[in-house]
Amino acid sequence: MARKKKVVKKSKKNTSKVIKKKKKKLSKQNAKKRTTKKSRKTSRKSPKKKISPKLETASLQVGDQAPIFILNNQSGQEVALESLRGNNVILFFYPKDMTPGCTQEACDFRDSLNRIKEYGGIILGISKDDESLHTKFIEKYHLNFDLLADTSGSVCNLYGVFKEKNMYGKKYMGIERTTFLINKEGRISRIYPKVKVEGHVQEIIRDLAAL
Repeated sequence: MARKKKVVKKSKKNTSKVIKKKKKKLSKQNAKKRTTKKSRKTSRKSPKKKISPKLETASLQVGDQAPIFILNNQSGQEVALESLRGNNVILFFYPKDMTPGCTQEACDFRDSLNRIKEYGGIILGISKDDESLHTKFIEKYHLNFDLLADTSGSVCNLYGVFKEKNMYGKKYMGIERTTFLINKEGRISRIYPKVKVEGHVQEIIRDLAAL
């Protein structure tokens, strides 16, 4: 009789082990089901895509009608591109007032204004700087043309010059130095992308003379 009791005890132990193993398997299976359900839910809810400023910009070509706009100049007076019909407009976009490259470009335009006027030219500079900084820039370097304040960046986007830039491996959005030569009928005669400041104004004067 004692031997039979021992056998029964062993069988009880074995059955309890089997039950525990089954419970572990079931708990693992349930955990996997939960994770798969969660992953399905997250995959269904795809994140909303943010539209970068680069995708909103226009791609203008020579011969296109220049997009019209109204912006304030350094004195807070409105300047409308449409009101300048009958003139050859040099519209130059630059990154920032008081920076070396932008200062050199502005001063080159200043020194060549008389020659530009001979060909019916008007100069307009545009950046995202506000009116007060434009005023300081003009006063410091005795600039003789209007600087327009596109603080919202709407005109920069309209002309497709607000782009992704890379400086020392760091990417950011900013104005790519670009000039548009707009003829007397309001159409784009020439586009100068990624402008190199040296010799830029002389090139524009040559193109003005050919209009």
